[in-house]
Amino acid sequence: MLEVTDLKVHFHDAAPDRFAVGGISFCVEDGEILGLVGESGSGKSVTAMAVTGLLPRRKCDYTGEILLSGKDIYHCSRQELRGMQGKDFGVIFQQPMSAFDPVMKIGRQVEESLTVHCPDMAPEERRERALAAMTEAELPEPERIYEKYPHELSGGMLQRCMIAAAIINDPKLLIADEPTTALDVTIQGQILDLLIKINQTKGTSILFISHNLRVVRKLCSRVLVMHRGLIVEEGSADEIFRHPAHEYTRILIDSIPTREKHLR
Repeated sequence: MLEVTDLKVHFHDAAPDRFAVGGISFCVEDGEILGLVGESGSGKSVTAMAVTGLLPRRKCDYTGEILLSGKDIYHCSRQELRGMQGKDFGVIFQQPMSAFDPVMKIGRQVEESLTVHCPDMAPEERRERALAAMTEAELPEPERIYEKYPHELSGGMLQRCMIAAAIINDPKLLIADEPTTALDVTIQGQILDLLIKINQTKGTSILFISHNLRVVRKLCSRVLVMHRGLIVEEGSADEIFRHPAHEYTRILIDSIPTREKHLR
């Protein structure tokens, strides 16, 4: 589904030898949920931005190869990339409260990729597709929410709206960049269950990016551990959590809060 080879990202305002991503290679298989974990600043979100073509090309240089179902994302034109964004892959961002335009109604924002990729589609059909996607995202009363503004909804409902916008075109790949960070534990669990459901019913591949190891262990079948712009360990979720091979991975796992640590 996704193949990344020797990806390097350097921002122009950084030191010449300081890379945000220092040369990583990985793949996401068809129907797989792959976890990318690491502390803040390890390069996870920059990797996601590079994969989706959202890095500002005037502010950074990046090299390597990024293939989505054989299509070259890195070397394609902006027009070709625009044709893939929201269609071949969708993105779920980590801050739903700031990801939506506050002056546009939710419905228009959910169906925006249809406006871009299906310009001849009738407004009534776009509305029906948006409502269907919102229903898939398990939003209650989608017709009512369609007419709401972002500030009228909770964080959990906005995150479901973002998922609806990401899946409306049935993309092959979802990039979920810390989609549960701003949510409480109960809503977090519901969003994770929804992502599992989308993966199982649609066969959608998911690249799940997080620093929350508990969440990654529940959701992902395979895990990449990232540190200082490099992938330092890779394996199945069970292997990573039961028998971590790299010292940094062991430190990450040891940092997970437990009742015993709290009582000490």
